[in-house]
Amino acid sequence: MSLGMELRLRQHLAITPQIQQALRLLQLSSLEFAQEVEQAVSTNPFLEDENEAPAMPVESREAPPSPAVEGDGAAPEPEEMPLPAPAYDERRQTQSHGDENDWTEWTEAPVSLRENLRTQLLLSPMSERDRTLAHMIVDELTDAGYLETPLEELAEMILPEEHVDVRELGAALRFVQQLDPPGIGARSLQECLLLQLQALDPETVGRDLALAIVTDHLDLLAHREFPRLQQLLGCNETALHTARALIRTLDPRPGRTFAPDNTRYVVPDIIVRQVRGRWVATLNPAVQPNVRLNRAYAEIAAGRSAGDASFHRLLQEARWLLRNVEQRFSTIQRVANAIVAHQRVFFSYGEVAMKPLALKDIASELKLHESTVCRVTNGKYMATPRGLFEFKYFFSRQLATDDGGTCSAMAIRALLKELIAAEDPLHPLSDAQLARLLADQGLRLARRTVTKYRTLMRVPSVELRRVAHRPVMPVGVVGNA
Repeated sequence: MSLGMELRLRQHLAITPQIQQALRLLQLSSLEFAQEVEQAVSTNPFLEDENEAPAMPVESREAPPSPAVEGDGAAPEPEEMPLPAPAYDERRQTQSHGDENDWTEWTEAPVSLRENLRTQLLLSPMSERDRTLAHMIVDELTDAGYLETPLEELAEMILPEEHVDVRELGAALRFVQQLDPPGIGARSLQECLLLQLQALDPETVGRDLALAIVTDHLDLLAHREFPRLQQLLGCNETALHTARALIRTLDPRPGRTFAPDNTRYVVPDIIVRQVRGRWVATLNPAVQPNVRLNRAYAEIAAGRSAGDASFHRLLQEARWLLRNVEQRFSTIQRVANAIVAHQRVFFSYGEVAMKPLALKDIASELKLHESTVCRVTNGKYMATPRGLFEFKYFFSRQLATDDGGTCSAMAIRALLKELIAAEDPLHPLSDAQLARLLADQGLRLARRTVTKYRTLMRVPSVELRRVAHRPVMPVGVVGNA
């Protein structure tokens, strides 16, 4: 085998750190972007918040002299450059009274479902063995309060020398099901409702009838088969209505009271208003960070030698961040302007006037890559007089009409919603009838396409809509049946 050297030329695309940061900032939502900028301000001394006082007077062009060391006249090391004052107020550690105390230090931490149940178990008189099994069941509960793991699997998790069988676990489960809130430890929705009904006062009006419905006829109640329920239970309409009202007061997810609050708040990036008859998109000032370059620190770093690479690197990162922040909002503004220009009829007349629009249309118009437009449309929201919409809401595929024109899928769904809303409640329209009505308006869709759109709109089928509006039979007729 001979060894040799060979020279080859090739081209490849390299993404610089600056471009990587620009792409990452572009795809972040407004809240994630605010957190990213806040973290950069707290870690980079060359960035500062415009709303806060500058960490160093602008007039001061020289770093403050450091204490001289006897016999050493050397200049201070780069680490001695002044840094911004910490935002944390150390006086809070020493002051126990007054307005400086943070009220959040006295707030109570939220209690989880499992912590609440464990506390009840500790206060309950029972043997240590039963308490251990009950704790095991509590650990297996979901956030909604259900036990989805079969007792047989739980028994297999316990060591054989403990001699725990399914019956003993069932007894521990029944004890857990007696804890508060009612319905905890249920293995199905039916059992959850039964546990809550059994926990009510026996004198509660409608309790016995509600127990009978949940025990044997829950499927009929779900399909709103009220006349059939009256026949099977031998009750009148008033008694059935009382039992139904009692069942509606039950909680199908009893553990959600202790669930963490994961509410996700949306801050719009763009605000759309009508100005002098034209729809105009403007950036929301609330999402634009008030961050700037600290000029004093930048001039100090520029005056230092080239050997202070760490400071020059931080200064370069600060400038990159400010440039990429500006580019992010510029791209969002351009895409928003193009969307509003294409869908201006929607803002005036609603979903029926939605025009077909694709990502490539905006990309070719703005001379951007389609992936860039995709990053802008994901996680960015637009506040309009018709509501709050994500950017990608305005993109809908194109469907042809009989007259050679085009129509968006969103507009067709809006027409379907209007047709279903205007139908006869006693004789609702089937998917085939809806397809024929759309064809009369020049929109030819297959029945399965209508079914898909109806499912996306969460509209029940024709059978369920007919059952929901079926008239209730008179009490006398039910009794004679």
